[in-house]
Formats: sequence, C-alpha cells, structure tokens
Amino acid sequence: MSKFDHLDLDGRLLQLLVAVVETGSVTRAAERLGVTQSAVSHLLDKLRAITNDPLFVKSGRGIVATERAEKLAAQARELLSTLQGFAQSDQFDPALWNTTITIAANDFQRDLLLPALMTRLRTRAPGLALRVIPSDVPSLEMLRNERCQLVISPRPPDGTDVVQKRLFEDQYQVFYDPQVRQPPLTRAQYLSARHVTVVYEPRRSLDFDQWLADKGVHRQFAVTVPGFAGIAPFVQGTDLLATGPGLLGRHMLRDLASTKVPLACPRMPMFMVWHMRHQHNHAHAWLRGQVDEVAKAVIA
Repeated sequence: MSKFDHLDLDGRLLQLLVAVVETGSVTRAAERLGVTQSAVSHLLDKLRAITNDPLFVKSGRGIVATERAEKLAAQARELLSTLQGFAQSDQFDPALWNTTITIAANDFQRDLLLPALMTRLRTRAPGLALRVIPSDVPSLEMLRNERCQLVISPRPPDGTDVVQKRLFEDQYQVFYDPQVRQPPLTRAQYLSARHVTVVYEPRRSLDFDQWLADKGVHRQFAVTVPGFAGIAPFVQGTDLLATGPGLLGRHMLRDLASTKVPLACPRMPMFMVWHMRHQHNHAHAWLRGQVDEVAKAVIA
C-alpha cells in the first residue's frame, strides 16, 4: 500500500503531470518547467506512489500516458486553474504574471495577430510565455482538456461551456501573379480558371469554398494545401488563382496581387474562444483584452 495520500499532492506535482502528458517526454517536460530531467523522474516516482499507477509506459523510444494518467491530467488542469484563481487578488498585476499560455491558431490568424501580441506582452507581462499550436479544426476538447487556453478561429466550436468573442471580419479576395495573368474581373473568368485552396485536416474546406459548393458553384482545384502559408509558391509564376482573407495580403501573400471576388460572397469572421472556467479569471480576462486590442490595431 502507498505510504502517501492525497495531502502529498501540490500544484507543482499537478503541473508536472500535465507537462509530461502534453509533451509525451520527460526531457521536453523538464525543458517546459525549467527543471532537470532527474527532478522530473523523481517527482514522477512520487506521483506513481500517490496514484498507485505507472502513469506512463514506454512506447518505442518515447513514452505514452496510461488511461488513468490522461484522466488525472484533465482533473489536474481544472485544479491548477482553481489554484491560480485562489492565489490571485482582485488587483491583478500582469508584470508579476509568470506562466505559459497556450493559444491554438492556424497560420493566417497566427501570423496576423500573435507576433504583435507577443510584442505587447514583452513590455506588459515579461514573465508570460506563449505556446502556439495549430487549431486545425478546433474542438471543444481542446479547451475542456486545457490543451490550450484560447482558440482563435473563424469557426468556433459550439458548446454551452465555452465563450466566444468576435475579433474582426475580413473580406475574401482573389490572389494572383500579375506577371503571368490579368485579374479575373468576371464570374466566367473566375470560374474558368484553376485554383489553389486550403483544406484543413481532416478534410475540412474553407467556409468560402463550402459556401460556393452549397450553392452549386464548382471550380477546378489544381492544388490543395493544409494552410495558407502553402499558397504563394503554387500561385507565383503560374496562372492559378487563390481565394482567401484579404488580410493575407499583409504578410503571407504580400508578393501577390489581389482583386475582389467577382461574385457575391460572405465575409469571414474571426473569433476568440475560451472555456467558462476562465471567464472570471482576472489574468485571463486581461490577456483576452490584449488580444482584442491587437486585433483592433491590426485591422485599423
């Protein structure tokens, strides 16, 4: 029988468990937490004794979490959030905030918003680090299981335990190489061309592409790529067209020309999404405010 009980648990052990589950590596968990690998191994042994479970087993050259460890990590995330709120006063000081926040965002919103956000944080909250992961097709579980604290996406997951805020709207534009072709000015020119588009895994089309397909408007796709960053190399030097958010012209597609889509189409919204557990957390509310301010500045 274990000589430990639940009173032997503390926030650092919970943080360690989450780090090893999320990274799948003692080495990477140690790097994230800023401790030695031997310290992680020692604390894992303590956790195993407390929980009476191996927690992690070898798989090839790495390790994988047991089913119990996955369940415990989900509970640990909730407890860590509660502990953080317990320790915070009503007068939150971002300059004293030392933690890592994970934001899920695909390449468009990532490159558009997060470098500017990091610039703000370096002066306002120097102890805050950002971890950015791809959102792909964002799910409720990403927020419920604390894989991330914020999702930035045009398609927010729908659930009663998440909150969303619209950051901005963008108009779709057609991007092309002006050295090769003229802009498509008519519906016929647009539909007769070949196109490059984005399809997120697992096979989720852009809202614009799905909107056209639902209306029976079909285009010939020569290339599909998993993110907007893959578009430019296929369009440059060719007569291919790509339709995407106009704000792409400020960074990823800045070397291409663009024109209005020559047919009626919706605008693209962008949302910030978080779990209800963080709704009244002073630190997270402050961070959300920073994201909102960055969005306003970017589209101004």
